[in-house]
Amino acid sequence: MKKGQEYTGTVQCVRFPDRGVVRVMSDEGEEELCTVKGVLPGQRIRLRVTKKRGGRCEGVVLEVTERAPREIMPVCPHFGVCGGCSFLNLPYEEQLKLKEEQIRSLMHEVRLSSGCRAEGAGEDVSAVPGAEKGKWFDEIWEGIRPSPAPLEYRNKMEFSFGDMSKGGELELGLHKKGSYYDVVTVDGCRIVDEDFRSILKETLSFFRKEGIGYFHRQSHTGYLRHLLIRKGARTGEILAGLVTTSQEPGDRPLEGWCRLLLSLKLKGRLVGILHITNDSVADAVKSEKTRLLYGRDHFFEELSGLRFKITPFSFFQTNTLSAEVVYSAALEYISSCSFPEASVIYDLYCGTGTITQLVSRAAGKVIGVELIEEAVRAAGENAALNGLHNCEFVAGDVLKVLDGIAEKPELIILDPPRDGIHPKAIYRIMDYGVRNILYISCKPTSLARDLEIFAAHSYLPVRMCAVDQFPASAAVECIALLERADS
Repeated sequence: MKKGQEYTGTVQCVRFPDRGVVRVMSDEGEEELCTVKGVLPGQRIRLRVTKKRGGRCEGVVLEVTERAPREIMPVCPHFGVCGGCSFLNLPYEEQLKLKEEQIRSLMHEVRLSSGCRAEGAGEDVSAVPGAEKGKWFDEIWEGIRPSPAPLEYRNKMEFSFGDMSKGGELELGLHKKGSYYDVVTVDGCRIVDEDFRSILKETLSFFRKEGIGYFHRQSHTGYLRHLLIRKGARTGEILAGLVTTSQEPGDRPLEGWCRLLLSLKLKGRLVGILHITNDSVADAVKSEKTRLLYGRDHFFEELSGLRFKITPFSFFQTNTLSAEVVYSAALEYISSCSFPEASVIYDLYCGTGTITQLVSRAAGKVIGVELIEEAVRAAGENAALNGLHNCEFVAGDVLKVLDGIAEKPELIILDPPRDGIHPKAIYRIMDYGVRNILYISCKPTSLARDLEIFAAHSYLPVRMCAVDQFPASAAVECIALLERADS
């Protein structure tokens, strides 16, 4: 295959997270493989090769010439143009099968070895004699648990202002698939409920009539940047925030927008409207100044019997109903571990302390560690709100603050960011010598990498499952219970 040339081929499989492997007949009459995003197994596609390096080819889809056997018409009118969803053209049962196959493929490449390392092997676990690939996974795998809501599940969205093409009319929604600048208005989006769609649609209509433009990232001029919406799935409380620059145009349009939102007939209840100012160059939703236009600057959500106060930028699981499935599985795994009732549990990378509070019922004390100070403050407030007095939260980098904690754990919970755990932090965690470690991962590739390090030091996975936190997307959550082999 040659760069820039077009070919036709069949998608053999889709590797995590969204990398289709296409079998193509090359110009020389030989079969070659090309990696393409945004496809389904079994589709026949026409593609263009965009990169060829070291025998590896990457390409982009030009046309789907033959649909996959299980492919359906997507329920969202924006699918294929908007980059928000990957698998909305598959029945939900098939989405689950695809994600399970991806996890299985990843874990079958993980080589586990318990006990001593081979001399001179360093971090190369594959060099350890007796290491096994794949077999361990089939013995401990407990399947993938579905989301209770395959559609309209998101409790938070950050919509962008922009245009579909240079000089086009104002749009409000998500970025066009494969584009850094173009924005698609997604007023028919199906991963959010009708309240999100109504607020988006009316907000866009209002600012189009006002003739107010968006912030251009190249010239650094303009006013409108983002629309932030958060809603409690259990409480129905809604928080809306308009993110703008400070360049223009004063309070009049803000007051009009606020009146507009309050006039909408929503299924939920609008409890707060915010004006958030952000003059940074980066295309990120953040606040340099937040002004309350109406109500309060937070909303409440309920999860697994606990109540949480959530501010505009505090972390909270994006799919409330599916998060309950994740935490139910985590508590199930923890309950199968043996440790004294008065034990100390560490919850590392704890965010706003959701699982810290849930686990506190089964321990003498739970200590949560989180880098983001705002999240730590929110965690403390929520623990007090729920009347939990055996939770302690520490702000700081896990690797740096562990030595300052006097109490030693009997069990450790890990819920790291997408990139996983820093290798030095892994070794520090293993130094505690606890019998069990519970690892919750939002990126299976990071989990697969870290499992090899843990296993090389006698921490082997004994139970594992997945939860579909984000239906229609390529993401999936994995939960693994590790046990020290010599315990």
